[in-house]
Amino acid sequence: MSPENDFYVDLHIHTSCSDGAFSPSEAVAYASKMKLAAISITDHDSIDGIDEAIEASSSSSMEVIPGIELSSEINDSVKSEIHILGYYIDYKSEDLRKALDVFKKARLERAAEIFEKLKKHGVEIKDKSFIEQSGHKAVGRLHFAKALIEEGYVNCISEAFQKYLSAGKAAYVPKYSISASDAIKLIRKSGGVPVMAHPYYTHYNDKDMLRSLVDEGLMGIEAWHIKHPASAVKKFLNIAQEFELIVTGGSDCHGPYKDCAPIMGTVKVPYYVLEKLDAAKESLKKI
Repeated sequence: MSPENDFYVDLHIHTSCSDGAFSPSEAVAYASKMKLAAISITDHDSIDGIDEAIEASSSSSMEVIPGIELSSEINDSVKSEIHILGYYIDYKSEDLRKALDVFKKARLERAAEIFEKLKKHGVEIKDKSFIEQSGHKAVGRLHFAKALIEEGYVNCISEAFQKYLSAGKAAYVPKYSISASDAIKLIRKSGGVPVMAHPYYTHYNDKDMLRSLVDEGLMGIEAWHIKHPASAVKKFLNIAQEFELIVTGGSDCHGPYKDCAPIMGTVKVPYYVLEKLDAAKESLKKI
């Protein structure tokens, strides 16, 4: 039986297994505190936190949906980054794990390059623990941004990106990614439902591009997101209807940081979204 209509889910949550502050168990505990009916752990290019989250939720009625956020790109006139969320993935799939091992190795190599670039510009991060303890973590630029704050080089995350980490800045290194088409195929091969993440940051006005992704197997679009203004949400709801896509949403929570409270549960995503994803997952089994 489905929860009542006023139950909500958060289908975009990061943990310490990528660039979040919460451990998987802490994310589950906070979700319970927020009275969410379900969450999805969608770490960047990593499934390492899913087992812990599911175990932490075992004594409650809250569901934990195995998920992921894959880094990918579209090779159009200008190479564009696009993230593909995967829901209800078989996170123990050998093919998926092999692909993610490549991501993890590439992220560590990228981190070493960022360190060297920062050093050349007089910025030497002394505490390298976030790299040395990275066995179960997908290391990203947010880790560097926080380290730059802690060591007094910048005052906030946005300054870290604007000064050092964004494209074209002193310590920018592009990350390894696969094509959006391959990301969609990888998710579907592992039994998951592929969804375009935060489309406000991609070429969502390019309907030819979107149609090509739908033809490749894209099944949903993330309309509700913490940084989507109401006008964008309305636009994506219309796009979803036009392309017959499932509408999803989530906070993109990365946990607490300094005086900032977690944003988990602040984006009101109705429970029926999960039911539609579950139905889509079952439909894939028949293909």
